[in-house]
Amino acid sequence: MAEALSERISKGTLKPGERLPTEAELCEEFEVSRTVVREAVARLGSEGLLVSHQGRGMFVSERQPTRKFELDADNLSTLPETISVLELRLGVEVEAAALCATRRTAADASKIRDLMEKLDSLSADPKNVDVHYDFSFHLEIARATNNEHIFRFLSFLKPFIVPRFQLSQLVSSEYKDKYYQRIHCEHEEIVVAIEQQDPERARTAMRSHLLNALERLRALSNAAGLSDTTNIDASMLESFFKP
Repeated sequence: MAEALSERISKGTLKPGERLPTEAELCEEFEVSRTVVREAVARLGSEGLLVSHQGRGMFVSERQPTRKFELDADNLSTLPETISVLELRLGVEVEAAALCATRRTAADASKIRDLMEKLDSLSADPKNVDVHYDFSFHLEIARATNNEHIFRFLSFLKPFIVPRFQLSQLVSSEYKDKYYQRIHCEHEEIVVAIEQQDPERARTAMRSHLLNALERLRALSNAAGLSDTTNIDASMLESFFKP
């Protein structure tokens, strides 16, 4: 109910300064108890969407609060939502890689390479590794853009990305070495572009890396029937390991 009222306010169906229907009217419209209505109204009041006028009732606030970007952590436990967040990252990180290549210092480039080599040398058991185990590598690239908003945005995403799905849900131990090698090749292409201060090459390499990650997760989603418990079979993996 709170979500429905909030949507009406955001769409202007309930306008700033407009009086909210009475408690009885809301109970009848939404077919809920007075307790549910009161909880919904209290929630919207705490968010600054509604204000109380003594003796007159609840009104839509004249000053609507600035909306904060939010992600539903519960929804992000599903593969489709994880894919959606990766699509969001694609829109930001491709340009971040280009900015990094343009603006990075020698120290930045060295740190990015060292971190990549450290992460890619692990080759740990997939049962103990998150699918997005390289996210700190991506964060370091964002940091080197010298754009605080990009870095803060990706930092904001981190709790919603790591951890989500274990690598073992994507690839079995049999294919782990090939999998790690493929990711390393993708990382190497990004790092070389950054080292050479080639923004277009960095943009292309990051796009390729994230698009490949999307395809890996989509294949997992299809193989698992939108669940998160099935390994991708050999035929699906074959395309992931091509040079």
